[in-house]
Amino acid sequence: MTFLLAYTDILQVPGPELALPVWQTFVALVVVLVLLAGLAWVLKKGVLARRGAQAMNVETALALGERRSLVIVTVEGRRLLIGLTPAQVSLVTELQPPPTFEQTVARATGQGAGA
Repeated sequence: MTFLLAYTDILQVPGPELALPVWQTFVALVVVLVLLAGLAWVLKKGVLARRGAQAMNVETALALGERRSLVIVTVEGRRLLIGLTPAQVSLVTELQPPPTFEQTVARATGQGAGA
């Protein structure tokens, strides 16, 4: 490094700027942080908007064999068990909604439906 600086002094050629001034570095850091925060905000809004707009959700699927399966689907608050084959989609039954946390705790502590 000293050889490079000494060589440029002999030739009277200005050497390269090896370090940016502190204020330029600070401005560049702030711009990058603002861009990252904006990107995170856009991704968060997009993911939450798509998640809230789902009218149908596949809870689970069970393969029964060659191209046949049972699927639990939630549609507008209803849980449906659906049978799928290559030629047909059939409603098997409507399932009860899963119990809430409060209902599970009440049942576990003996404060069931009668309390």
